[in-house]
Amino acid sequence: MSMIAIIQRPSVLLDRQATLARALESVAEAAAAGAELVVLPEQFIPGYPAWIWRLAAGKDGALMGQLHEQLLANAVDIARGDLAPLQEAARRHGLTIVCGLNECEHSRGGGTLYNSVVLIGADGALLNRHRKLMPTNPERMVHGLGDAAGLRTVDTPVGRVGTLICWESYMPLARYALYAEGVQVYVAPTYDSGEGWLATLRHIALEGRCWVLGSGTLLRGSDVPDDLPGRTQLFPDPAEWINDGDSVVIDPQGRIVAGPLHRESGILYAQLDSSRVAPARRALDVCGHYARPDIFELQVRRTPSQAVHFIDR
Repeated sequence: MSMIAIIQRPSVLLDRQATLARALESVAEAAAAGAELVVLPEQFIPGYPAWIWRLAAGKDGALMGQLHEQLLANAVDIARGDLAPLQEAARRHGLTIVCGLNECEHSRGGGTLYNSVVLIGADGALLNRHRKLMPTNPERMVHGLGDAAGLRTVDTPVGRVGTLICWESYMPLARYALYAEGVQVYVAPTYDSGEGWLATLRHIALEGRCWVLGSGTLLRGSDVPDDLPGRTQLFPDPAEWINDGDSVVIDPQGRIVAGPLHRESGILYAQLDSSRVAPARRALDVCGHYARPDIFELQVRRTPSQAVHFIDR
């Protein structure tokens, strides 16, 4: 059995250093509680650009540009060492960390942002970096397309971990790629929430016969900084729940074992046993006895990203 922790706390929006500090505090708290795997939300550093759902690219182009400039300035450049504090925290506490981030590459000019999630090992090494394959709807005004270089699973002390970001979980072939890699712990950082999303995660647990960790984004109007460009126009009500969170843990039989953590800031803990995955696949193994390789075939083109840069600490 392994203790896992899903951090459901708001970012310090558009402030990389302050958000990293909040992440480090949360990781230390989870470590003190005995967590071996800690999950932080989608684009946690320096925060999800929630304004994209409230602006029109043409009509609000100037404001969109101001916000994007700040997001880019506070994005994470892995090659520059921006994740070093989080890697050191993983090493110091001896735990695995999954963290969502806005990623940029200053060495290549830094113009493109990616919606990425990283997996940091208990020795502080960066084990994987996955970029969201297809930004969803207005996210395409912010993020570039990812590739399949990080579409894989990684062995960790809590089990074989794979990640898909938000609506990537609605891409059947992307899910199947993780199933084919033997995923035991399917981590889904997301900006989605609500009953429909929870039903999706339960379906994935049943389909893949794996543990599913839904890491939700928590954001209230009062969490938006006063100096955010266009704040009064975009988020006038400090009491508004912009995103409800709804972090959840689901077992390989599709049962909710922790959460959903709804409209609440905190840490969701659960005990996870990866040895329950194989027995659950006795009845349904979509990449094993329940597959039909004589009929179906999946090919994944794992074109390496031009800037895969793993940093060992």
